[in-house]
Amino acid sequence: MLRISNISLPATIDTPESLKKAAAKALGVKTDRLLEIHPRRRSVDARRKTDVRVIYTVDVSLAGGEASIRRGSNISVPNEIPYTIPHPSVIPDTRPVVAGFGPAGMFAALALSLAGLRPIVLERGEPIEKRREKVDLFWESGRLDPESNVQFGEGGAGTFSDGKLNTGTHDHRIVWVFKQFVKAGAPERILYDAKPHLGTDVLRSVVRNIRERIISLGGEVRFCAKLCGIETRAGELRSVSVSGPSGEYSIPCKHLILAIGHSARDTFQYLLSAGVTMEPKPFAMGLRIEHLQADIDKAQYGSFAGLGSLGAADYKLSCHLNSGLSVYTFCMCPGGYVVAAASEEGGLVTNGMSYSGRAGENANSALLVGLAPSDFPYPGPLGGMEWQREIERRAFRLGGGGYFAPFSTVGRLLGVSAHAPLAPTYRPGVTDCDIRELLPERLACAIAEALPLFGKRLHGFDSPNAVLTGPETRSSSPVRILRDKSCQSTIRGLYPCGEGAGYAGGITSSAVDGLRCAQALIESL
Repeated sequence: MLRISNISLPATIDTPESLKKAAAKALGVKTDRLLEIHPRRRSVDARRKTDVRVIYTVDVSLAGGEASIRRGSNISVPNEIPYTIPHPSVIPDTRPVVAGFGPAGMFAALALSLAGLRPIVLERGEPIEKRREKVDLFWESGRLDPESNVQFGEGGAGTFSDGKLNTGTHDHRIVWVFKQFVKAGAPERILYDAKPHLGTDVLRSVVRNIRERIISLGGEVRFCAKLCGIETRAGELRSVSVSGPSGEYSIPCKHLILAIGHSARDTFQYLLSAGVTMEPKPFAMGLRIEHLQADIDKAQYGSFAGLGSLGAADYKLSCHLNSGLSVYTFCMCPGGYVVAAASEEGGLVTNGMSYSGRAGENANSALLVGLAPSDFPYPGPLGGMEWQREIERRAFRLGGGGYFAPFSTVGRLLGVSAHAPLAPTYRPGVTDCDIRELLPERLACAIAEALPLFGKRLHGFDSPNAVLTGPETRSSSPVRILRDKSCQSTIRGLYPCGEGAGYAGGITSSAVDGLRCAQALIESL
């Protein structure tokens, strides 16, 4: 097997046959010598709008062997060591518990199940089938279930998102994570796309299939089961308390993977009072911005916009202002929707979501201002959390109740007339307001200053007709639950994990951290 990198195809001829011909040409052989060709990476190079290219890395096998092929900068022999789940030398007398069934908890539970440890998973929300019904009802009527919503339930917050899998982290476990997604029904293209995504529709079936696999391996998943207490003795975990449909009960527990997500505020408060060490963590807040997807396609791909092989275009923008603040786009959803993502009554939150086809009329992304603990108006480890809550409650009031979201045009924020503003995609509805009444003045001014800068990099980004809906407050956890090199808290046997504990951001990095904590737990045995 040989690996060929930097195969460049015109976007207009991005076909399997063209790829095969290009691979043969790179090797200096005829196409009939290629027995197999497997894409390993595919990315789009749109730096030149008059010549958009698709760049491939592929693995190939040849009839007659590869000995005669000269190796070079673009031709090599792949050398990858697959990740394997370790196995404990002893099975403990108490089963490990995983609190939370988002990406971190899900992959922690899968790893523990594969290691023969039969974990018990506690998820405060409902299974995806019932959860979806609750979320749809909320979006249609504004009736919120505080325990089963966009934040809580099977799959975590990522289930109602674009399902983006790209990450800035580099970890040898990522390929294993993606292969488990494929085994659970995800398309194989996520194994080689430079910017892989699943879409909320695909994620719903994938998380259900992973749940069923965990159960088939001896694990147990308990829904509507909220972690509500821990018991320790001499600094070590001894049991956990669970609140369920039949009341509160206790489970003997010496190993707890805490994958509670970034919105489990009641759990954060309990853990702090129970003596779990935590600290405030930098995070970001801002708004959701929407444009026509066709305008983003044209800005990114020029005359190639609309070409099926390219799909809906995305973007990623950032700037550092003289004020010292940084503004950036995050969780960009091509052909997507701005969604209601509240988990507390009387508080309003927005997020972004796309289906796998990314066929919606609008594009949206978070437009965020980075914040350090020194910016928080409230002291203590939960100061950022309290600031989030304050802004979410203000948004609820500005929206007029019923989870109608405050929105405005970019033109209004910049003092420019908007002639044909977009229709916001947020449900159950929006209320026109001055965004400066929603966000702290420093944040609103930073966003207003950044918009024209982004418009210079991406044509039309600062269009007066673009719309802003807010607030986006849950981009990441404002809290870090401290852990040591063994992934354990100061309470031994407690493994803070994933985005909620402050060690990940997004589906892939959270899944990897779940594996990391599960591996640390297994190795402790």
